[in-house]
Amino acid sequence: MNLKKKLSNNQNIYGTCILSTSPIWSKVVKGSGLDFVFLDTEHIPMDRTELTFLCQIYSAYGLSPIVRIPSPDPYAACMAKDAGAVGVLAPYIEDREQVQQMVGATKYRPLKGHRLQKVLNGEEVLSAKLKTYLEQFNEGSLCLINIESTIAVERLEELLDVPGLDGIVIGPHDLSINMGLPEEYGHPDFESVVRKIIKKARSKGIAAGIHFPAHPNYQIKWIKEGANIVLHSSDLRLFSQKLYEDINIIKGAIGDGQNLSEGKELAI
Repeated sequence: MNLKKKLSNNQNIYGTCILSTSPIWSKVVKGSGLDFVFLDTEHIPMDRTELTFLCQIYSAYGLSPIVRIPSPDPYAACMAKDAGAVGVLAPYIEDREQVQQMVGATKYRPLKGHRLQKVLNGEEVLSAKLKTYLEQFNEGSLCLINIESTIAVERLEELLDVPGLDGIVIGPHDLSINMGLPEEYGHPDFESVVRKIIKKARSKGIAAGIHFPAHPNYQIKWIKEGANIVLHSSDLRLFSQKLYEDINIIKGAIGDGQNLSEGKELAI
């Protein structure tokens, strides 16, 4: 069952962030029980060739690629779709028009330009023939946006009301900083805002998730609050955790130096 159908059936979808461009990595990921892989081109250096290669190989293994584009640019969204992305995640969305442009790129591709804008504005109704063609061409395509600022939270109602939006993903790092609570993910004010976002999105039939690189308990907590896009950790973080754990065990067993403290991952 594809991601869109799972979300439509109110099921959870599970994924992780993949930073490595190695094709060998896909062999490990494919047997991990995931539904999707998250490929982040906003913070990770990755060209179009690498992105296309990763989208195609993970798709071949039955893992749907969700790509975060560098900016809320409809042309960047179309390039991600051309590469094979099932879902496109637009970062730091704060305006209704930005959401509308993302919907246009993911649900009406390859229609562009002034005609697309007229359709999005409700100034033109597509013929039945063209409407059917575009629906089939974009079947299963997901339009997702990042909620990462207090402005986005204030405008949440209007952002969520754009027809064609499938889901939102909270960026806890940027949101906590924007709130003046850097990385205070357990702060009551931060938790209250996250709870509000998830509840509002789910009440409108829109999927919601939050990307935490830390302990699984964070994911469990917010799934119980209604999140159904489970975007957990990353290959870098999980490798780091296991490496520090094993090296500490080895050094501790032979009394060779002090235990290492776990390093921090790049916030994405």
